[in-house]
Amino acid sequence: MNFKIRAATKDDCKDISRMIVELAAFENMADQMKISHKELESDGFCQNPFFGCLVAEVPEEHQSKEGFTVVGYALYFHTYSTWKGRSLYLEDLYVMEEFRGIGIGKGLMGKVAEVAKKKQCVRLQLSVLNWNTSTRDFYAAKGAQDLTEREGWHLIRFDGENLDNLANDAPSD
Repeated sequence: MNFKIRAATKDDCKDISRMIVELAAFENMADQMKISHKELESDGFCQNPFFGCLVAEVPEEHQSKEGFTVVGYALYFHTYSTWKGRSLYLEDLYVMEEFRGIGIGKGLMGKVAEVAKKKQCVRLQLSVLNWNTSTRDFYAAKGAQDLTEREGWHLIRFDGENLDNLANDAPSD
């Protein structure tokens, strides 16, 4: 099937938001998804965007059952390693179920890697749920290293009240 990968525009945010909802449901975390397309628009398409995004688009004649032509996305942002330098973090890679297995995910990954190389990043990092073996296998087949297995790293998060408490502990200016 014919598809193209392109940089997302502000007009794509409703489609991206729709697919984020689908991804959250797939990951059994739909109740945690709180962001709207308006936040995506303001955070990703401002003077200093918080993220970059690519979308996969199929021609009208191959649109989804629901009539969508934007059928996948990859959302990423820049990070920095004090040991290695510039890095890119892939937050989401998603392809609608009916469009999986035809190379769209591979194409999105390749384009994200291309973005990383153009920005002189030395690595691309991401997280994947431990039960999602098909996705873990997909990344491994592309040469990804599982740092949990290899180096014992754990992903740590502060949010909500815990983030508030941590911020409240900051010394005053």
